[in-house]
Amino acid sequence: MKAYLIKRFFAMFPVAIGVVTLVFFIIHLTPGDPVEIMLGEQASIADKESLRKELGLDKPLLVQYVSFLGGLATGDLGKSLYTKKGVTESIMERYGATVELALCSMVIAIFIAIPLGVIAAAYRDTSVDRVAMGFSLLGVSMPSFWIGPLLILVFSVELGWFPVSGRSGFDSLILPSITLGTAMAAILSRLTRSSVIEALGEEYINTAKAKGGGELLILFKHALFNALLPVVTVAGLQFGALLAGAIITETIFAWPGIGRLTIQALNARDYSLAQGCVLAISLSYVFVNMLVDVIYAVVDPRIRYK
Repeated sequence: MKAYLIKRFFAMFPVAIGVVTLVFFIIHLTPGDPVEIMLGEQASIADKESLRKELGLDKPLLVQYVSFLGGLATGDLGKSLYTKKGVTESIMERYGATVELALCSMVIAIFIAIPLGVIAAAYRDTSVDRVAMGFSLLGVSMPSFWIGPLLILVFSVELGWFPVSGRSGFDSLILPSITLGTAMAAILSRLTRSSVIEALGEEYINTAKAKGGGELLILFKHALFNALLPVVTVAGLQFGALLAGAIITETIFAWPGIGRLTIQALNARDYSLAQGCVLAISLSYVFVNMLVDVIYAVVDPRIRYK
């Protein structure tokens, strides 16, 4: 197990370097002068040259890339053009809120999806199955930009149970988590159902039944446990998307996460901060993919030997 974890950990570095390189060159090779976008066409040539020198854009691209890697190695991604704060500091201030929202949304999704998917598989092609999958279809069909304002109108404006927006405490976390968790639960429940149905047709299930195993034991220990790999894969990708910043949901609820910070940086044409946000989002996917590989080895011990 230890050898598998070390191998996966070191395999992450080439991917991370590739992501860093891709983010840098995409940002810098995008058509248009970022300095002119920031200052506007009416800015003087002196102001443009001053900003270009401040951002290091007057140097050759290769020199900028080496300088960028050096700064990244020390955690220095430059300073925000408007707030004058360090980009790394600004991202870390917001990243915790995004992780908090992502974890809470994932917990809600799993607690809804796993039991719902298993029950639907156990009562396949019955009214229970149809109701469960109907809920799943409903969850997929409701976009976050619709269900978010609906929850605000009902539970914040009409009933006054939760804050409308912001991050003021646990109660302010509930509505955005439900908004994200509902859609994720819909996807995971359908995948859980199909995976468990496939597992229930295997020979080891008949063996477990022949040994007198109870229905719940067979469903949750034998069938579900052996059907978890595709569920873990999709859940990991969904969690990576949440860590990337649920931009729409964070904007609707004014949640101070990295997704909203990215939008604010783009709207303000804050070149350095936008680059740092995109980099943080990309590296989040790399880290989550490595974490999914580790969970694979826990769920299926055979994987660690490959």
